[in-house]
Amino acid sequence: MTFIRNAWYVVGWSRDFGRELTPLTVMDEDIVVYRTEAGEAVALTDECPHKRLPLSKGRLVGDAVQCGYHGMTFGCDGKCVRIPGQSNLPSSAWVRGYPVHEARGIVWIWMGEAAQADPALVFDMAEFDDPRWAPHYGDALSIESHYLPLADNLCDPAHVSFVHPTTLGSAASEDVPIDCERRGRTVVTSRWIRNAPPVGFFKAFGNFAGKVDRWHYYTLHAPNVAVIDFGSAATEDAIGEEQRDRGVRLFALHFLTPVSQTRTVDHWMHLRNIGLDDEGLGERMNEQFRVAFAEDKSILETIQARETKPPARRGVKLAIDRGPNHLRRIIAEMAAEESGAGNEGAPLQAAS
Repeated sequence: MTFIRNAWYVVGWSRDFGRELTPLTVMDEDIVVYRTEAGEAVALTDECPHKRLPLSKGRLVGDAVQCGYHGMTFGCDGKCVRIPGQSNLPSSAWVRGYPVHEARGIVWIWMGEAAQADPALVFDMAEFDDPRWAPHYGDALSIESHYLPLADNLCDPAHVSFVHPTTLGSAASEDVPIDCERRGRTVVTSRWIRNAPPVGFFKAFGNFAGKVDRWHYYTLHAPNVAVIDFGSAATEDAIGEEQRDRGVRLFALHFLTPVSQTRTVDHWMHLRNIGLDDEGLGERMNEQFRVAFAEDKSILETIQARETKPPARRGVKLAIDRGPNHLRRIIAEMAAEESGAGNEGAPLQAAS
C-alpha cells in the first residue's frame, strides 16, 4: 500500500530530542534526528554515502554530524563539509536533509518534495491556545500494522462498544446509528448516546450521579491525524451539539507515522476542559487511555498477521464502513496526485 509522502508526520515529542544522535525510521527510510547548539531540530538520512555506516553511530561536531568510520562530516543541510585527508569534496558527498517543523511540543518531518513543505500545513487546533483547555502528552505506541487499518479504526466509533467495554464504551451504544460525512480531505464520523449510564472513563473522572448524554466525533485529517472529540453531560442538562463544552469534554489526538508496511507509531495525547492545573489528573486519564489503546493494538496486530494469509472468501461490507471507505478514497486521490502533476494541500485545522 502506497504511503502519502507530501504530508507532515510526527517523529517525536520535543522532549525526545537533544544533543544526541537519535535514529528512527519513517516510511522505510532510516533517519537521524538531533538538535543544533541553538536548539533547532535537524533530520538527515541515517547513512554515510561512503561505506553505509549509520550516521547515528558517529558523533556531533558542533552542529555537524561526523561519521564514526572515516570521519566524513555533514552539515545540517546534509552537505559534506569535511573529508579527512583530502581537500576536494565530491558533488556526490551529501545526505538528504529533511524539512522539519517544531510546534506545540511536537517535532514534524516532511517526507516528500522539500519545495512543498509548507509549515502552514502542519496540523493545529485553537484549543492549544485556549486557557480553558489543558494539554497532556501521552506516549509513542508502536503497532505492528500498516497505518491504514489504524486510520480506519480512527474513523470507526462502532468498535468502541466491543473493544473498550471497561473504559470508553459500553453496550448502551451498540445499536446507535453512526453519522458520517466527508469534508474535503477530512472524514467525520459521529454519534450521540442519550440517557445512558456513564462509561468507565466518565465514571472515574466525571462525577456523574445519574445517566448522561455522551458523544463521539471522530475527525480524520488525511492521511495521518485523528482528533477524537468525546465527552459526557448529565442527561437533565439536555445539551445540544454546539453545547459540548458544558459537559466533561476531551480531545484525544493521534498522530500516525508509518515506519514500514507492517509497523506504525501512534503518538497520542489529549486536551481536556476539567482539572486544568492537575497534572496528576492528566496522567490518571492517560492510564485509562493506555488500557484502551492496548486493546486496539491487539486487534490491529492480529488483523495484520492475517494479511499474510490469502482470504478464504470475499469480505463483507457493512454500513459502519462508510468512514473508512471515505478515507480510502481520499488516500487513493492523494496518491494519484503525488504520482502525477503534483500535490496541493490545505492547512489541517481541527473542527471544534
